[in-house]
Amino acid sequence: MAVLWFTPLTLLLLLSLSSAVHSCPPSDLAVLLDFKSALHESHDGIFKSWTGADCCNNWRGISCDRNSRRVAEISLRAGPVYTTFEKPYRPEYISGYISPQICKLTYLSSLIITDWQGISGEIPPCISTLSFLRIIDLTGNRISGTLPADIGKLLHLTLLSGADNLIAGEIPVTLTRLTSLMHLDLRNNKISGPIPLNVGQLQMLSRALLSGNQISGPIPASICHIYRLVDLDLSNNHLSGPIPEDLGRMAVLSTLKLDSNRLSGSIPASLLGSGISELNLSHNMLEGTIPDAFGGSCYFTLLDLSYNNLKGPIPKSMSSASYIGYVDFSHNHLCGPIPSAYGNTDASSFAYNDCLCGKPLKAC
Repeated sequence: MAVLWFTPLTLLLLLSLSSAVHSCPPSDLAVLLDFKSALHESHDGIFKSWTGADCCNNWRGISCDRNSRRVAEISLRAGPVYTTFEKPYRPEYISGYISPQICKLTYLSSLIITDWQGISGEIPPCISTLSFLRIIDLTGNRISGTLPADIGKLLHLTLLSGADNLIAGEIPVTLTRLTSLMHLDLRNNKISGPIPLNVGQLQMLSRALLSGNQISGPIPASICHIYRLVDLDLSNNHLSGPIPEDLGRMAVLSTLKLDSNRLSGSIPASLLGSGISELNLSHNMLEGTIPDAFGGSCYFTLLDLSYNNLKGPIPKSMSSASYIGYVDFSHNHLCGPIPSAYGNTDASSFAYNDCLCGKPLKAC
């Protein structure tokens, strides 16, 4: 068998060609450098590692596809906050904005830029062209503007989080096309307008967290058709109208927070006999009586009906609940004896009603 001999120069050329094959493409490298130029790091940290021609090799926060060597993930998470005697100090503080050049990373599947508190500007609208995106997490910044109108084109998206920012405008109707979406978190922004009526199309959704916005209108009935939904938080908004009865018939719903809205009508009996463990309906305009619908399967870690217009007695069936941890019926118009099982509860949980009596309040 013939033996192949290579000169040192030939070996050097082969090694350089092999290295080029396994490096990120020059086009992705250029995009990342443009992305970096739009951001400003107050201390040497993440971007200190962004050196050399191979962005797939030891660039902090960057991961590449093994086969194509295209950039597949940007994951820039802030470090912890250390409190000194003078002021909180956040290492590697980053400000600036997200460059639209990022939309040229056509293989990008994960975009995570969280908790820097100094990144502002808008979400680039062109982000909806990145068809491989599965994760968008921009939590904890100062991002403004609106959600991209065409966000519904990201058919593989499983997580969308823009919590704790300054995002305004309405929830795009196209968002309901994200049939792979499992986690939606838009808490603490300036989002207004209604929840899209066909939100029930998000059949894979398990968490919908929209609290701390200015969302108005009714709770769409279609939301009750999301059979995988575990956590629903619509608190601290401007929602109005009745609470859909079918919310209490959802198979796996465990947390339901509707507090601090403008909801009216009566409390659906289905909610009190459901598998919900954390139920907060406080600070609304609910009226009528508390349904006598508690049963042995009821297990509430929190049950808060305070600050409404409820009247009548506390249902006797409440004593048959398997467990009720924190309870608050204060600031209503309830009247009659408090079930003996709650004689050791803090008096503030029943205060400011018309004529409730018995322990922990005054004797009847």
